[in-house]
Amino acid sequence: MRTELLECSSDAAVATQHTNRCQTSSDTSLMMSGNSKDESILIDEEMLQEALAELCFEDEVQSNIWKEKLQFSEADTLSLVCKGIVKIGCLWEFTSLTKLELNNNCIKKIEGLNSLVNLTWLNLSFNGIEKIEGLDSLRKLEVLNLFTNRISVIENMDTLENLTLFSIADNLVEQLEQVIYLRKFKKLHTLNLYGNPICKEDNYKLLIAAYFPDLSYLDYRLLDNKTKQEASVRYLFETEQQADKAKKSEEAELQLHKDAFVEFLNGPSLFQTVIKDDPQSMKELHQLSDSDEFEVKVKACSRGIDTLFDSLMALEMQLVVQLEDIIQIFDQNISDMTANFTETAKVLFAQCRDLENEYDEKVRGIAVETLKKVEDGTLDDDMPEDIAMMFEDKESVMEALTTCHNNRLSKINDRENQLIARISAWRVDLVKGIQDKEMHRNRARILEMFTYVDYLRDQLLDFQ
Repeated sequence: MRTELLECSSDAAVATQHTNRCQTSSDTSLMMSGNSKDESILIDEEMLQEALAELCFEDEVQSNIWKEKLQFSEADTLSLVCKGIVKIGCLWEFTSLTKLELNNNCIKKIEGLNSLVNLTWLNLSFNGIEKIEGLDSLRKLEVLNLFTNRISVIENMDTLENLTLFSIADNLVEQLEQVIYLRKFKKLHTLNLYGNPICKEDNYKLLIAAYFPDLSYLDYRLLDNKTKQEASVRYLFETEQQADKAKKSEEAELQLHKDAFVEFLNGPSLFQTVIKDDPQSMKELHQLSDSDEFEVKVKACSRGIDTLFDSLMALEMQLVVQLEDIIQIFDQNISDMTANFTETAKVLFAQCRDLENEYDEKVRGIAVETLKKVEDGTLDDDMPEDIAMMFEDKESVMEALTTCHNNRLSKINDRENQLIARISAWRVDLVKGIQDKEMHRNRARILEMFTYVDYLRDQLLDFQ
């Protein structure tokens, strides 16, 4: 318990270090992607191999030699910190994993953890997670760190019966009812809520101590017996009333579902009922006495895996074709839109040229009249002498007017050409970005298919 507390309290100590260390990585990732969200860093086999190699061997040369020999299914610890990861995936083979560190990344959704049934430690701090989900299979989980995310509701943790340490500091939890949800975890002894809006509540510490009498540590500090006793005396009636209210609320919700004939369908009950006999079926498969019958079943499963792979590939190819058609239609629509914009721009710039020509003609008319007055000696006396001297050379005046006119037309033409070139380049870059994103998605999906099918085949081999 002391070790777990030290690990939990280190959240605040390493927060600044991790944030500064990963900020550069995040900024670099954005620069490499052109300040775009099109390119996403995903977990792949190479990243996993390198992570395991770093854990096993500090020497880089030795790591490169051995990383190909590392078995995902044998790993018990995996650290993917500060990798710029946006999505959890490719972890099917890590069935022996007990500790997983995914902190300081860009993850927004908890997913892809269903195979990690032996996990006892999960660190998802310093990400962009907004909802607690995807934890149903982690029944052995003891330590869950969600420090510094965007979570406002504590939910979807019913199966975590072994949870002893839970850190959700620096999130957006506002209501006491959300925290009371954690009362169901009888083994919970360390809770970190520091930095949430709820911490601003009056007598926050006493309220938590009252609702969690078995809690040993709150927000990195020991809850002493004096505090617990004071909380119990002050909020005894409120805690009992809240517990009774929660029980009645559950009963009312259950009755509502029964009246609608959908009781126990809003949680994992149906799924658990469906699969509860699976372990016995697998046991029977091991105990088959007829080797021929066993071989037939294994071959049938193998064919099923092949069929699944073919079906997945067929669906992916169908999706690729459909997306290509959609991108072509989008490209045509964007081309039509930019063509209309270009034509409109050309009309407006033509009007600008007409206005410039009209302006030039008027200026030339004024200049010719002024030249005649200078020649006839009838020039107004109020014209400055230096200006009057300029009009003594007719050829120079007309040449200057022509030069100014040509310069103004040149600027109008250059601006028109620049606008048309930029809108054309924007269209090309937009379509190419969409095509590149689709290609990246397709490659990632195919890699997932191969990895998943390999995982299924390995599972089948374990029964032989």
